[in-house]
Amino acid sequence: MPEGAYLYILRCADGSLYTGTTRASLETRLSEHNAGIFKGYTESRRPVVLIFSEWFDRITDAIESERKLKKWSRQKKEAFIRGDMDALRKLARRNTPHPSRRPQERAPQDED
Repeated sequence: MPEGAYLYILRCADGSLYTGTTRASLETRLSEHNAGIFKGYTESRRPVVLIFSEWFDRITDAIESERKLKKWSRQKKEAFIRGDMDALRKLARRNTPHPSRRPQERAPQDED
């Protein structure tokens, strides 16, 4: 069995995205999802279609990437899948300044 693993993203029948990892072949994993073998998210959203995959030499790296992607917004995932690095950078920017860069509020001065 290989030491590495695939990170993969599926588009479900309802249009949602599912992110996972596997040491098995992608064809095997896709057919398992479509057969309903996995109880969980994809079971009620079949059929699913593979829309992205990446091989990692170490399974720990694939799992780390999966965890990171699962926290991303749908827009950010779609930009990543398209390989649109400009959009990905824009979506990664904060909408508000980092707390350490916000101007400090001054306490109101008491008037006597």
